[in-house]
Amino acid sequence: MKWKEFTDDYLNFSRKDRIGITVILGVILSAFFLPNAFSKGKSLPKENSSDTSWITSMLKLEQKETEAQDEPGKFADDNSSHYQYDRSTSDYYGKTKVNLFYFDPNTLSPEGWQRLGLRDKTIKTIQNYLSKGGRFKNQEDLQKIYGLFPDEYKRIAPYIRIETDLQSKNTQDYARNEAPKESYPSKKYTPPYYTIIDINETDTTALIALPGIGSKLAARIVNFRDKLGGFYSVSQVGETFGLPDSTFQKIKQYLKVENTTIRKININTATLDELKAHPYIKWGIANPIVAYRKEHGPFSRVEDIKKVMAVTDELYNKISPYLVIQ
Repeated sequence: MKWKEFTDDYLNFSRKDRIGITVILGVILSAFFLPNAFSKGKSLPKENSSDTSWITSMLKLEQKETEAQDEPGKFADDNSSHYQYDRSTSDYYGKTKVNLFYFDPNTLSPEGWQRLGLRDKTIKTIQNYLSKGGRFKNQEDLQKIYGLFPDEYKRIAPYIRIETDLQSKNTQDYARNEAPKESYPSKKYTPPYYTIIDINETDTTALIALPGIGSKLAARIVNFRDKLGGFYSVSQVGETFGLPDSTFQKIKQYLKVENTTIRKININTATLDELKAHPYIKWGIANPIVAYRKEHGPFSRVEDIKKVMAVTDELYNKISPYLVIQ
């Protein structure tokens, strides 16, 4: 077969054949490209919001912790954002009216701390520190109190006056702790004046007027005096329960004993209950005294009580002013 005849018979296509071939090629191309076109047109599935909510929460928590480290005390109180300080000596710190005044942290009463705007928990920490013999030697020592926020210290620091000696060192303390460099009028500091009182005749009102003595300490001093039957020495006031020695050292120069009338106990007739009610005798001493009296008879003189083994010379010197033979 000749080549021309071959091409005419097998390689020539009619118009109808060409249309059919074109349609078939179009279908094949469509089947190949259309799936990719549809997949590109579809948006990627959105990430489940519930799967990422914990990530958002963790980021917010980390941000809050970072801010708390940068600004101490910012998140310590839910109401801290409502606190305002307008640099006046009488303002409102939160919902509490604040009065700023010069004070000695070693002798200031709880009521005084409240006037300065401190919280009850912080005040209790300060009182516990002082009651255990602690002392603020300079104004920076107050920053060591647990729970006292930096903004609270900054607010009251200019008014701190450490009084080491009421008579001789007030001027030195005032010079060392200069007055606030604000637009306040200058004030000349003068040592406070206190009236000397008789501790056997005074009441709680006069005691509260002394430095570092609040209503509770004043009531304890009076109650202790009544249980004893009166004071025969100023030093006995220092034995009052809860009275810090630092506070007693401050007030003892304003105390005196002129009325020496003391309620005494007849050791030959006093019952066990009467004896043990006295703060210096109590049950451990009262019981041996009564037992000795029953066995040996009445005491001839007060000194005979030293024959009771429980009564030492030191104890005798302490309780003898309250004993009598009748």
